[in-house]
Amino acid sequence: MICTFSDLRDKEVVNVRDGKRLGYVCDAEIDCGSGRICALLIPGPSKFLGFVKGPMIRVPWERIERIGDDIILVCADTVKSETKAVRK
Repeated sequence: MICTFSDLRDKEVVNVRDGKRLGYVCDAEIDCGSGRICALLIPGPSKFLGFVKGPMIRVPWERIERIGDDIILVCADTVKSETKAVRK
């Protein structure tokens, strides 16, 4: 299957370990040297009436189980261990 980054942004990410919906892909980390995708980034949960965003959820490429037509299944033991603040 071939897809573009904008195709990934339209897919919801779900953790297969607990069935939790993590959100939608907003960005990706790419290794410029090899051209490989290292991780997908998902906005963290809002903290105050949707205005203050939490840290980004970083899902390493190795944790992706399957990319389907409308969903991305990931295998993460806990979301907290995959959470990382991303600098802008």
